[in-house]
Amino acid sequence: MSEPILIARSGTAECFLLPELANRHGLITGATGSGKTVTLQTMAEGLSRIGVPVFMADVKGDLTGMSQTGKLSEKMAGMLKERGLDTPAFAASPVTLWDVFGQQGHPVRATISDMGPLLLARMLNLNETQAGVLNLVFKIADDAGWLLLDLKDLRAMLQHVGENAKDFTTEYGNISVASVGAIQRGLLQIEEQGGDQFFGEPMLDIHDFMQTDGNGHGLVNILAADKLMNSPRLYATFLLWMLSELFEQLPEVGDLDKPKLVFFFDEAHLLFNEAPKVLVERIELVVRLVRSKGVGVYFVTQNPLDIPDSVLAQLGNRVQHVLRAFTPRDQKAVAATAQTMRPKKGLDVEAAITDLGVGEALVSLLDKKGRPAETERVFILPPGSQLGPISAEQRQALLAHSLVAGVYEKTIDRESAYEKLKGRAPAMDQAAVSQAQQQVQQAGAPAEGSSWTVGVSDILFGSTGPRGGRHDGVAQLVVKSAVRTVGSAIGREIVRGVLGGLLGGGGRRR
Repeated sequence: MSEPILIARSGTAECFLLPELANRHGLITGATGSGKTVTLQTMAEGLSRIGVPVFMADVKGDLTGMSQTGKLSEKMAGMLKERGLDTPAFAASPVTLWDVFGQQGHPVRATISDMGPLLLARMLNLNETQAGVLNLVFKIADDAGWLLLDLKDLRAMLQHVGENAKDFTTEYGNISVASVGAIQRGLLQIEEQGGDQFFGEPMLDIHDFMQTDGNGHGLVNILAADKLMNSPRLYATFLLWMLSELFEQLPEVGDLDKPKLVFFFDEAHLLFNEAPKVLVERIELVVRLVRSKGVGVYFVTQNPLDIPDSVLAQLGNRVQHVLRAFTPRDQKAVAATAQTMRPKKGLDVEAAITDLGVGEALVSLLDKKGRPAETERVFILPPGSQLGPISAEQRQALLAHSLVAGVYEKTIDRESAYEKLKGRAPAMDQAAVSQAQQQVQQAGAPAEGSSWTVGVSDILFGSTGPRGGRHDGVAQLVVKSAVRTVGSAIGREIVRGVLGGLLGGGGRRR
């Protein structure tokens, strides 16, 4: 059994996160500058120390300091003395850096097929009709056995469906060409935002997040999200896809002594902002069931009202930093937050929420019986790692010595819908015809005393040389090319089928 993780303290009050209940999810809220990032770093560091891998998005670019040992600054020393806190045990955490754009970390990719039409529709901000057409496009590609791996595959498939819409109407229903055009325009916008770098292969293996170092410390996976935040829909959809991957791929394990992974979802309001009902229902389902896979999900946002009630009810571990009650909505959020936290005699929770200092919080974590503990007004402990970003040299050193160095850097572009629709495979037949044309040109006019018919026959059906060697004609070349094409296609399908069965990808990763 792992030791409880001390998160905050004030006088005799101490708040421990119990590892066996860390998969019961949580919520970290508070206004900008209230200390949410320090709380996030302290919790991630404590989880890593007991061997729990962590994933979190670095929205402001300052979480990378977890990879370096912290130092006692004059400012920190004064703060610790004022609050009666002990000096932290300074140490670095094992860190792996990731980046959708492949600039500040290892590239992170997903295939179009794996993302699926529901999440893509959310990313592209499609209406119900357009989302329906996108579903049909996926269905047509599946029925034809064409892989959708990257954006050019989906664009080619949309073009094919749009140009042949009448041919698909009977079997699949009406396909609006206008909707196809709207989806194409959405893809162009995503491509301009860098989304084309996200879609493709090799796709992220979610198990690469769930590793430990030689000391048994959990890996801290940090996604560079400062640039990604310029594309909020891409950011939110990407994180939701990763959460869905964890849910779909990990086996049921029930309640463990400690989680297999803790997933921090920063700027969580972007996930639910204008999200359609069907997507919110899916998020609620994933959050509710992923706990049994040994995964804890912690939402980090400014206002508790950013989280739907159906999801909020599942978040047992709460850390509430100061909220500003400047507007009626803010005042409503303060009152609603106070009602969801377990009261403590002598503590006015609603009044305290607007009176907290930086680094101070109202904390209610689950006790050994799985019940929310009484709310305590406490100070968050400072982390033992560096506060703030690392240098470019330190970043390069982390990338070079990473456990996944060189695994995702080189892209793979295998045969998929784009190649099928653009007819790349028949190029072999064209080469055979071109070779035959050269033979015709070299043959020229028939020599004196020879038969033109015999010459044409040799070119078409082959001939035998003076030493018995056989030279293929046009017919043989075309037939052999066709056999090679069919044979290689069948071979590829057999290999994919075997690998799909072994890896458990099945129809999802054909």
